[in-house]
Amino acid sequence: MSARDREVLESWLRAPSMPAGLVRRARIVLLAADGVPVTDIVERVGVSKPTVIAWKKRYVAEGLGGLADRPKPGRRPVIDEVAVVLATLEPPPERLGVTHWSSRLLAGEHRSGASGQDPRRRRALPQSAGQGRRAVRG
Repeated sequence: MSARDREVLESWLRAPSMPAGLVRRARIVLLAADGVPVTDIVERVGVSKPTVIAWKKRYVAEGLGGLADRPKPGRRPVIDEVAVVLATLEPPPERLGVTHWSSRLLAGEHRSGASGQDPRRRRALPQSAGQGRRAVRG
């Protein structure tokens, strides 16, 4: 590891506005450069062994640039930003049962798809008797 790379990585550790993932990667690479065994890095940083090995390989192959986030696979969500802004100028529909927009309500109403819900985010929760209800005793 070059002195310049070490200096940059150490500055990432001290920077309060640096994303946590980048700080974690910097710690992994710095510890590895200091000769710390992979199993010790796993314990100190709190990541898996394959994660340590992957970040070490990426740093060796690509340098500091390899530690940056890469674009995630899949289609990016399509959101009509103008429609969202215009929606905030009007009260929410009565069917929602609220008087003001929240960020979640806006997102739900302006996602692509006929239902207004992203099917990847929907989870089936077990329905047991009385789930979500409290008995009121007086």
